[in-house]
Amino acid sequence: MRGLIGGLAILSVIASVTVTAARDRLASVDAMPRATTVSVPHGLAAAPMGWAQLCATNPEDCQVESLEPRSMAMTRASWSTVARVNRFVNDTIEQVEDLEHFGVVERWTYPVDGKGDCEDLVLLKRRMLMEAGIPRQALLITVVRDEEGAGHAVLTLRTDKGDFVLDNKTSRILEWRSTGYAMVKRQSQENPNVWVAIGENTTGVVTTAGNLPH
Repeated sequence: MRGLIGGLAILSVIASVTVTAARDRLASVDAMPRATTVSVPHGLAAAPMGWAQLCATNPEDCQVESLEPRSMAMTRASWSTVARVNRFVNDTIEQVEDLEHFGVVERWTYPVDGKGDCEDLVLLKRRMLMEAGIPRQALLITVVRDEEGAGHAVLTLRTDKGDFVLDNKTSRILEWRSTGYAMVKRQSQENPNVWVAIGENTTGVVTTAGNLPH
């Protein structure tokens, strides 16, 4: 636990310095988006096994109270914060698959050693954005099928202008229907331990590595 906190603190300090230095450069790139729609859940879904693993190693992420749904107010300041954090994490963390990194197919963890795969980058973005004041209820870990039909994790940002997706494959923040991905399920707004189906019907265990569900 001490190593996790120390690693996150170091990453946060680096992020603060790097984000401030890059602010002017990013301002012209990450323009305010147009309003879009929101993804509507159609029932409960099983949590990914990686989330259960994370809860075992980082219980503070899971032992939380349920909250009323809340969206991020879309302002130039809030959008700029989201864009900078998204780009910083994508540019800073070396992207390595779990099998190469840990010798296992699936492991959700914070990239405290500077390496991680899709869900690890999602976890860090979520943590940094919450620390920056974005509501937890607006930051929803989401499982999708990517362009090759493989499991993939992204971060859905619920705003008062609709849903947008933060992805480790691109630093462009896209409205949720424009990613080219098939949405499967995501965290509920009320409680991160409750997952809801938003696409294909899935009740089995879902991983973000390889095919899904299985």
